[in-house]
Amino acid sequence: MSVLQIPTAKVFVPLLEPARYKGAYGGRGSGKSHFFGDLLIDDCLTEPGNSGGEGMRAVCIREVQKDLAQSSKLLIESKLRERGLSEADGFKVYRDLISVPGDGIVIFKGMNDYTADSIKSLEGFKRGWWEEAQTATLHSLNLYRPTLRAEGAERWFSWNPRRKSDPVDVLLRGAERPTGSIVVEANWRDNPWLTSELKQEREDCLRQQPDQYEHIWEGGYVSVVAGAYYASHLTEARRAGRIGAVPIDPLLSHHLFFDIGGTGSKADAVSIWALQFVGLQIRAVNYYEAVSQPLATHLNWMREHEYLPKRAKVWLPHDGSSNDKVYDISYESAIKAAGYDVEVVPNQGRGAAKARIEAARRLFPSIWFNEATTQGGLDALGWYHEKKDEARDIGLGPEHDWSSHGADAFGLACVCADEIRKEQNRVIQDPYKAFRRG
Repeated sequence: MSVLQIPTAKVFVPLLEPARYKGAYGGRGSGKSHFFGDLLIDDCLTEPGNSGGEGMRAVCIREVQKDLAQSSKLLIESKLRERGLSEADGFKVYRDLISVPGDGIVIFKGMNDYTADSIKSLEGFKRGWWEEAQTATLHSLNLYRPTLRAEGAERWFSWNPRRKSDPVDVLLRGAERPTGSIVVEANWRDNPWLTSELKQEREDCLRQQPDQYEHIWEGGYVSVVAGAYYASHLTEARRAGRIGAVPIDPLLSHHLFFDIGGTGSKADAVSIWALQFVGLQIRAVNYYEAVSQPLATHLNWMREHEYLPKRAKVWLPHDGSSNDKVYDISYESAIKAAGYDVEVVPNQGRGAAKARIEAARRLFPSIWFNEATTQGGLDALGWYHEKKDEARDIGLGPEHDWSSHGADAFGLACVCADEIRKEQNRVIQDPYKAFRRG
């Protein structure tokens, strides 16, 4: 077990044990970077004694490093000054590297600088510290992980979580972690040396950016992107308790709103919101998304959740009636063949996206989300944002990315909401209509 030569926050003590993989994740002010910076210096001080004079070889990595100002080099330099370590102690700072005791070396690199061949230069390194690891791509991780092969080599990762699907989170917080890995969560309250300036910054963020606070300071996943169309609406919904446990009304049918990425039954990406219209409330009770799956998979999900033809109506965007060029079948015809009542919403033209967004904003105060089953949809709504021309500072409409399908399906529901409410009112008021409502 290592022993830092300076005081160590309790939360980081487990990381003093030897491990091939060490990780620390959390929000701002936790001291993650400071801990790893100090640990690296201590390992550089002790390594010559452990290896008979061959000093530590370490690499500090980021996914992209355009210049050294983006690296951990300045932090390590400040740590050396704080501890009074200099050339007399074996540390010498150069422009792009730091030499350490025993002819060791610390270098600073971006993974984008490496290829499958050039990364072999790191095979003899014993420490690799990946800072801001939430930006690491799967390709980079797969390139990096098998490279540090020296006996006793350790891979360190520090990051502020962004999305659950980010490769570093899958690697170190997922169900199948590397054998013997040690991972800790650290946030501002775990830092006994949190400065008064940071304390004030945290309080200001809580007051001024409540939609960003959980991610920035508490290490939560990004739920709302700054500038997202529904940022304030999601924040208010959570504050008002409209995101949580939402009951299903057994007397009401469900409305399933689709968005289709592509055309025909072989469309690539599909998102579905399952909603109930209960009086003045719109209850989002379920969300589903899939990529590169056949229509049969989506129908199976509907049946598994008891969204059966007698109890559910399907709403499709205008391209739901487009036939697949190979199989000559559309979503509309295929879902109708499965027994469902299907309505295709006409193309709203160039202003369709704006109409969906405005309809959603108008209806948000009446929408309740069952958090446990709609988290993927909530993530999409929190990310859905304007594409901008930065040079001219003008908006170019919604950014088309992973969030678009979920947001578009939600917007389709909001565009159709008034029609559905009117129909339900007619059914309720007409005693001669069938009891089934929806």
